[in-house]
Amino acid sequence: MRLVNIFVICALILAAAVVYKIKFDSTLQAERVAKLAGQIRRERDAIAALRAEWAKLDTPGRIEGLAERHLGLKPMQPHQFDNLDNLPPRPPAAEPNSDPIGAMLAPLPETTGSVPAGKSAR
Repeated sequence: MRLVNIFVICALILAAAVVYKIKFDSTLQAERVAKLAGQIRRERDAIAALRAEWAKLDTPGRIEGLAERHLGLKPMQPHQFDNLDNLPPRPPAAEPNSDPIGAMLAPLPETTGSVPAGKSAR
């Protein structure tokens, strides 16, 4: 009978040690979760502050003031506009399968500036 009592006492001590270890590990994990939640909160606050700063910097009035101060642009005057009669004539319609942009370009020379004329690079 004494042997059974000693075995039960050892099992209870072992069970208490396991329960204590589980409680200690769960406390550590709870502290880690709380720390991460604090970091997330700080990051969200930083994002909100950066968005507010961006909204302030992106206002049209501020950009207009910076453009007036640094670019030296002048307002458009009515005499700067031209009549539609002075537009160049419309180019002729291109064939459906042709390359309209390529047709406007001048033919390119066979040689470049790095290869003397009459010699080919091989």
